[in-house]
Amino acid sequence: MKFRSFYQVILIIAVIARQLPCSGHNNELKKTSQDSTSVKPAKVSKFDSMNKKFEHLFKIIPAPIYSHSVEAGNVFGLAKFDVITLSKYDKVSANSFITEMFTFSSLGQINLNGATELNWHEGKYMVMGVFNYKHAPEYILGIGNDVKIEDLEQIELTRFKVVNYGFIKVAQDFYVGLGVDLTNYTDIKTDSTSFLITDNVLGVDGGTSIGIGLSAVYDSRDLRTNPTKGTFIALKTMNFPSFLANPYLFSSINFDFRKYFVPWYHHVIAMQATTSYRTGDVPFYELALMGGSNKMRGYYEGAIRDRVLVDTQVEYRMPVWKIFGITGWIGTGRVGKSYSDLSLDGFWLSYGGGLRIRVDSEHNTNLRFDYGFTGHGYNAFIINFAEAF
Repeated sequence: MKFRSFYQVILIIAVIARQLPCSGHNNELKKTSQDSTSVKPAKVSKFDSMNKKFEHLFKIIPAPIYSHSVEAGNVFGLAKFDVITLSKYDKVSANSFITEMFTFSSLGQINLNGATELNWHEGKYMVMGVFNYKHAPEYILGIGNDVKIEDLEQIELTRFKVVNYGFIKVAQDFYVGLGVDLTNYTDIKTDSTSFLITDNVLGVDGGTSIGIGLSAVYDSRDLRTNPTKGTFIALKTMNFPSFLANPYLFSSINFDFRKYFVPWYHHVIAMQATTSYRTGDVPFYELALMGGSNKMRGYYEGAIRDRVLVDTQVEYRMPVWKIFGITGWIGTGRVGKSYSDLSLDGFWLSYGGGLRIRVDSEHNTNLRFDYGFTGHGYNAFIINFAEAF
């Protein structure tokens, strides 16, 4: 009887519960249903909405750019940066990218540049290449480290250069490959009093050079266009032998070491050290060149040159707000006839800062505005895509 009474009580409770206007379970269902219909999408700010439109625009059309340096004057142009995936089924390979840039300056410089890095087959294959056409006056202080700013002179030349290295992955983050360099210099013009004439410097007559080389690369960076951690080490060689009918027989070796780490919240410290060495009958335009838009920023590339180059730089990258960030760097470098010719004195200084604007959130790619100082009155304002290194 006790068990029967117990079952009766349970049955009565169940019947009453079914007659209630809403049970706890139904309340939860109704509440969930009401919540799901009442939830509104997060409001997008006008700034975020506008930025999204600009990002889409940057992916379609080239961006207008401007820079300025004492040597080149005002530089105007267009630049395009494309991040691509060669196969939608490949989820392992790093993103590939293609950069194109065309500029002309108020002092008569014309430059057409291109750079590629292609990755495919789940990271097994990689191609790194550069293309450049330049028709412009060029500025040079002389050859060697003990040059003087007041000795700056101008020459004119036309250059066409294509360099490509093809790599195959042989171990985790480690690649080896072969390279080809095709370079043509023509229309080299200089004053009869130039040191190039008086010192009978190799290369004044120009010519076409074809080089072949070997390379090894270790790359553990998390993102190649805007790294925050990892290491990059590259050793590249190029030889210009007689059997390829080269007018000048010489060889080059370039070493590049980079390291990145995050000291705290999204801040990045980036470090780079490079060295270049030339041996043989090197024309003046193929010597190791100091300066440019990526290293020793503020110096015109090639104003200081010789057979051996060493330089290093440290950059601090800090996010500020949303798509904006700022950077500051300091670098130093020098050239010499040989490594034994280098000493601790005579290093040139480069320092400056920049603004970063993220133009591709999907691939975390920035448009950079850098202003580099040298302490010698030669400064440069640079606009480009991706980080300097």
